[in-house]
Amino acid sequence: QLQASGGGLVQPGGSLRLSCAASERIFLISTMGWYRQAPGKQRDLVAVLSRGGSTNYADSVKGRFTISGDNAKNTVYLQMNSLNPEDTAVYYCNVGLRNGYNLWGQGTLVTVSS
Repeated sequence: QLQASGGGLVQPGGSLRLSCAASERIFLISTMGWYRQAPGKQRDLVAVLSRGGSTNYADSVKGRFTISGDNAKNTVYLQMNSLNPEDTAVYYCNVGLRNGYNLWGQGTLVTVSS
């Protein structure tokens, strides 16, 4: 139901843009966002966008990452700039529904390395 894309290998200081499209059959979406999980670590919030347009970012990505979306297309994007090796992780798209349920994408790997 969620299709994420845009991961890959990038050099430190580089940029990537992640995209996630949710099925049009998903209704009552409250939020769309991104989480990431590095090897051996828990899954953490990266950024979230509410249907009303408010955003929330992890402190570690503020000023470098920008989340945006298209409500009509049930799509969310994550523009990642000034990437560093600590950003290396599997990035998961998340959809939060008004009934409290969460949907997860399959994950896309981002590797920051020279």
